[in-house]
Amino acid sequence: MKLYLDTSIPETILRLDDKEYKYPFGNSLAEQLLFFIKTRLDENHMSWQDITEIEFMSGPGSFTGLRIGATIVNTLAHELEIPLFDHHGNQHKQIIPDYGRPANISKPKK
Repeated sequence: MKLYLDTSIPETILRLDDKEYKYPFGNSLAEQLLFFIKTRLDENHMSWQDITEIEFMSGPGSFTGLRIGATIVNTLAHELEIPLFDHHGNQHKQIIPDYGRPANISKPKK
């Protein structure tokens, strides 16, 4: 089964083969995303081991959303030893998010 994940936009998109699920996590994405995926797998009588490949919308988009999503898909692909693809169809060992612009990092005050 193919898992597709898009955390680049406010409403996260998860696809398990041809079934699509959307949820607006807001500030709770980091705390709830894995549980959301596991719940959808359970609803479809599947487990983590049924995932045969992962595709991730690697950006551009939300900095925090992409960081969280990339961490999840990188970890799942590594631990399940399955192929990992970006949304262009390119296979990767590890997804590096494309934020669409340089990071806006403030200089330290001290």
